[in-house]
Amino acid sequence: MGEALRRRIKQESFESPVQEALLNLLVAANHLRERFNQEFARYGITLSQYNVLRILKGVYPQGHSRGEIARRMLERAPDVTRLIGRLEKRGLVERLPSEEDGRLSIARITPKGLKLLEEMRTSVDALHAYFAERVVPPDQHELSRICEAIYEEREF
Repeated sequence: MGEALRRRIKQESFESPVQEALLNLLVAANHLRERFNQEFARYGITLSQYNVLRILKGVYPQGHSRGEIARRMLERAPDVTRLIGRLEKRGLVERLPSEEDGRLSIARITPKGLKLLEEMRTSVDALHAYFAERVVPPDQHELSRICEAIYEEREF
């Protein structure tokens, strides 16, 4: 085990199985992130922008505040306001004043944003198939369990 990692980072041995596992996880996550960004670049958006559109599609026709979008992001984006602004400039998202709190704006996906997500469906399906070819269903469940054990909030 670890041969692909050894070749990838040109390292013969590891300090511990923990170090090897962590490096493998980081390399795999980066590899997938690069594949997603490469594919999404064909549509002129990043993985983070896709994530915002995906979040907003889930509540369409309603929307979310900037803070709620930030809480739901797969990766924490340092400036969600700027991210939403870029999507707004392309007409993929619109910002409306909140009915409950005038200090807030609500971002909502536009029909153009929904159309883009539909156009991207084949690419997203291909990325899912790429993963499924490498990780069989029982391992997918185990990987999810392991990942959740890593990031799940625990009280000490």
